[in-house]
Parts: sequence; C-alpha cells; structure tokens
Amino acid sequence: MAYSEEEVQKLNGRKTILNCSTTDPNKILPMKYNWAREFYKTGIANNWTPDEVNMQKDVEMWMDPKALTEDERRLVMWNMGFFSTAESLTANNLVLSVYKHVTNPECRQYLLRQAFEEAIHTDTFIYCCDTLGLDPDEVYSMYEKIPSIKAKDDFVIDLTKSILDPNFSTEGTENMQKFVYDLVGFYVIMEGIFFYAGFAMMLSMLRQNKMIGVGEQFQFILRDESVHLDFGVHLINTIVEENPEIWTPEFKKSLRDNIIKSVELEIAYAEDCLPRGILGLNMETVGQYVKHIADRRLERINLEKEYGVENPFPWMSEIIDLKKEKNFFETRVTEYQSGGMLEW
Repeated sequence: MAYSEEEVQKLNGRKTILNCSTTDPNKILPMKYNWAREFYKTGIANNWTPDEVNMQKDVEMWMDPKALTEDERRLVMWNMGFFSTAESLTANNLVLSVYKHVTNPECRQYLLRQAFEEAIHTDTFIYCCDTLGLDPDEVYSMYEKIPSIKAKDDFVIDLTKSILDPNFSTEGTENMQKFVYDLVGFYVIMEGIFFYAGFAMMLSMLRQNKMIGVGEQFQFILRDESVHLDFGVHLINTIVEENPEIWTPEFKKSLRDNIIKSVELEIAYAEDCLPRGILGLNMETVGQYVKHIADRRLERINLEKEYGVENPFPWMSEIIDLKKEKNFFETRVTEYQSGGMLEW
C-alpha cells in the first residue's frame, strides 16, 4: 500500500536510530534516514572482487630479488600484516555488535552491505598471500609479533569492548555514550585513521608502478572505506542529534583524547613500516598526513581540529575516485562474468 505524506511523517516521527520500540526493524518502508539508503546504493555501484585484478606483474616483481628494495618489501609485509587482521576485527565488531544495537531497518541494510565488503577485503589478503606465495603464518601473526601493529589492535579492542558485552544495552544516557564512544573507535579511529598511513604508503608504490596489482586492490579498499567512514559519521551525528544530552563536555573530551592518542599510535606504526625515506615518502610527511586526516575526522563529528596542518598528499583524494573501467583490458570484470554464465 502507498503511504500518504501525513502517514509518512507520522511513521517517521516515531523512528530513531537507537531504542525505538515502536518501529518494526523488519519494516523498511517508509524510510526516514535516506542517507543510509544512498550509502547502500553507492556500495552496490562500487562492487568488486579481488580476482578481477591482474597480479602477474606483482608476482614477477616479488620473485625478482632486484626488483624491490628491502625497505619496499618491509613496507608491503607490514601493511599486509596489519590490514589482514584489522579487516577481520572490523567485520567481527560490525556483525556481532553494531548490527545488534542499530535496529533501524534502512541502516541495517547498509550494515549488511558493509559486512559483505569487509568479507571482500579479508578475501583480498587471502588472494594476495596465495598469489605472491607469502607465508600465511608470518602475515597473520604480525599483529602479535610486531609491537606497533599490536598496539593499534589492542587500542581498538579496548575502545570497542562495551558493545561486545552480551548484556550491553543502549538504554539510558550513560549506555548511549558508551555506544557512541565505541562507534567513534570503530568508524572514526579504526577505519578513518588507522588505515590511512597504510593507504598512503601502498598507493605511493602504485604511483611508482611497483606492485601495481596489490596497489589497485588497496585502491578499491580505500574507496570502500571512505564510504564506511561517511556512513559511520552520519550514524554518530544522528544519534547525538536525537540524544543531545549525551554530548557533554566531558564526553567530547574523551573522544578527542582517543583520537589524539590514535594519531600517536598511527605515526609510531608508520615509523616502524618506513624506517627510512622511500618512494617520495618520509616520516615527516606521513606524520603530517595522519594529523591532517585526524583534523578532518574531528571536524566531521563536530569537534575542534587539533593540528591545523595541510595535506601533503593531495593525490590521495584523487585516488579515492576510482573508475573501475581503467582495468577493462587487463582484468576480468564481474558484469561480463555474470553474462558469460547465462544459459539460453
């Protein structure tokens, strides 16, 4: 049945992101949060899988002892080690916790799409390990053996521990604050800061025509993560808008302190990955980039920026706007794969 404008306003007037007992989470229409629907459609339009990317040149380069320096190989391995486990951590938080507490149906639809994309990202590192012949035990245990990687993972696990409690509820001001606190740790810090030094390093290799297959996969992941971050910011800001009592000076300071601490951890990780300057990168510029994006994250959730520095890598913004057709003659494209399997 079609709803009248009056009925839509009445139904949507009762909808909230959290603690909405009057809305059936299975009843997606009429929609109130149209931004969630737009993020879902963007995710569908961005669909990709790792085996679309041709890795032949990467295999040749990785097997050639003279093609990459020791520092370049270190950079690749450190980022493979962090991202391979970070994507699993992200997926677990999303499926086990965030989906449970965000009961709005249109937001849940996007969360399902995001969970699928996290599975694609996890599959990407399986594909890279298999294709390059990397030791999976080495890659997947780096989060335990490399202190700078472990420090980032431990920090995020601690930030998001409330919503992993099976008895946690979002009822009440204090619990809503805990939930938003965890969402900031999950979306703003993990996906919005902890991934970005790695993105800059790996995409610098791509710009130098080194490990271009791996670089293109990181490019696809970066495009997805930029949408995840944008959804997370809308989610956080909407919860605060609907529950302004949670936005106290003390709460804002705790969020701000966590973001500043995450910058310190990300810079320490970048120093570990990049002990000497390579590929036009050095620790000063990578650190400046991390501070620049942290300022942007702070402003997106209506907190004052901290660092006031310029973006040393303006090309990173251009890379996010990836056109899939760029690989038309080099890779298998899913749209054509599907058509090729039709039986008439």
